[in-house]
Amino acid sequence: MTIALFGNTMKSETMTEVSHILEFMKRHDVKVLLSQELRQELNIRDLPAFPDATENTDATENTDETELIDFAVSVGGDGTFLTTASIIGDRNIPILGINCGHLGFLADVQTRDVDSIMRQLIDGQYTIEQRSLLRVSCNKDNLIMAPFALNEVSILKQGFSSMISIEATVNGQLLHRYHADGLVIATPTGSTAYNLSIGGPLIVPQSKVMVLSPIATHSLTVRPLVIPEDWKIDLKVQGRYGNYMISVDGRSQILSDEVQLHIERAPYTVKLVQIGENSFLGSLRTKLNWGK
Repeated sequence: MTIALFGNTMKSETMTEVSHILEFMKRHDVKVLLSQELRQELNIRDLPAFPDATENTDATENTDETELIDFAVSVGGDGTFLTTASIIGDRNIPILGINCGHLGFLADVQTRDVDSIMRQLIDGQYTIEQRSLLRVSCNKDNLIMAPFALNEVSILKQGFSSMISIEATVNGQLLHRYHADGLVIATPTGSTAYNLSIGGPLIVPQSKVMVLSPIATHSLTVRPLVIPEDWKIDLKVQGRYGNYMISVDGRSQILSDEVQLHIERAPYTVKLVQIGENSFLGSLRTKLNWGK
């Protein structure tokens, strides 16, 4: 078995857990590739590095080494998981998330369970969930970030400027001209992230939908809207200062008002490794304290 190991190098508890996993894998004769950041932070030169493809805007080019990887293991929080997913791209490698952060809807394995979870992974006692992503493109060659979002694409006003105007067209038909601080287009996976904090609905991850949730909209009659995931969204944004911010799973960039956006379902999915009794419904009870 071969795994690719990723982790948040900014947190000491994460690095401790990474070292523990490396020792476990060595004892069980599991081959490990380290992320570029981990390899540099740990100063380990006898393990190969996983190629960083976050700047690719389309299908990543597989190498012989990455084709042989069975799993990716992300150690940190949901932010680390999102970074791992962006690096994995369309390589079709299932990802297991180990939580050293807070809520952990994506990284839902607790560090106290790591040894048990790793044994089950090696023994093949797991299931795979497929999660849809969003792909964002534009009418100009301005997007330098990885354009795929597992959680959400957010359109935001700049700093302390006044609200922005967002003309949203769905499948070629005008939906609404939002006057708001921004607009979040979220996947079911991202429904528990930014979407939840601005009053958007919780969505079961297996649902084939996406949701448009305005941020501090000027009109109280405008509410979040759930649409099928195969519908296409076009956005024209206007702001007082001639620009706005786009955030793709937290990767942010300033764009000119001249840049129009197109958002649709990505051509590939992210595969999540599920082990044991971890589930979305269980997370609602334990992490969002439903019924308490």
